[in-house]
Amino acid sequence: MPLPRRLVVSAPGRAGVLGNPTDQYGGSQISCSVRLRARVTLVEGPRLVLATSDQECTIAGPHELELRRDPFDLARAVLAEVGPLSPCCRIEWTSEIPLQGGLAGSTALVVALLQACLAWQRRATRPHTLAELARHIEWTRIGVVCGFGDQYMAVFGGLRYLDFRGKAHGEVFDPPRYATVEALDGLVPALPFALGVTGVRHSSGSVHEPIRERWLAGDAEIVAGYARMAELAREGKVALLNDDLRRFGELMNENHAIQRSFGGSGESNETLIAAALRAGALGAKLAGAGDGGTIIALWPEADVTPLTRALRAAGAVATPEMAPVPGVRVEEDSAAGPEDPRLGR
Repeated sequence: MPLPRRLVVSAPGRAGVLGNPTDQYGGSQISCSVRLRARVTLVEGPRLVLATSDQECTIAGPHELELRRDPFDLARAVLAEVGPLSPCCRIEWTSEIPLQGGLAGSTALVVALLQACLAWQRRATRPHTLAELARHIEWTRIGVVCGFGDQYMAVFGGLRYLDFRGKAHGEVFDPPRYATVEALDGLVPALPFALGVTGVRHSSGSVHEPIRERWLAGDAEIVAGYARMAELAREGKVALLNDDLRRFGELMNENHAIQRSFGGSGESNETLIAAALRAGALGAKLAGAGDGGTIIALWPEADVTPLTRALRAAGAVATPEMAPVPGVRVEEDSAAGPEDPRLGR
């Protein structure tokens, strides 16, 4: 008898380098993946089972896909979107990315789950479509106040310039409006950035929602601030490609000053940012979330060890490595050869 099919898919977290969070406002940003990944494993079996962290539940039908505010909600939302899986399987996941830590851990897991379910069904999906579908699931089915940047980064990975002009309100267009994704990998000789995780878990949606409400209401300060922040990303791309790190650091500091003025930072963020700047960082800002989460700092030398030490001394619980690693990928599929086009790689 043939062995049960086994499929493994992973997706990376990301750090917002410049311009975030204007992906919610039709802006632009520079982001980079991190080495930490969410990983999903599907194994053929008699029932549809969800499993994570020594917990599991069986899904007997569509009525059990309603959200219940438990660890299985992300998988329920993905399954509700893609439909029943055939044959049945056990879906198990782990993640190296701290959830609610400002590194898009939840989105990386949604993207990995989504790609795994589509690959299980032999449904090839192009990267832009996959990113948009993941964002639709988070926004519509889960109710997360989010932009598009996290989803595009989990799909594409790498060091990217992302342009979301025309996507400010998240409307559904036919034909769809995809983001512009520009690879900066290989064009920048070094990435002398360090990340500092505050250890304060916070939902980015709870930070962004009140600010977005002000933007939707036409608050002039918010509208002008995010328009300027989007310009910072476009200016930053030029500075980065010209190896002008000092200018890039100035743009990072301005980015954070705007977000801080909107109430998007927090004490734990400010502590790490101040420590980075005192140590000699050229710039420092939020990498994701706010009122907790993760900060990113730019160091004037290729070796960022002195900066990571300063962040640790100031209370950072982790300093994960930012690196242009691949986006979502099928790592293993026992039912297909390595070049099988059905996987939508």
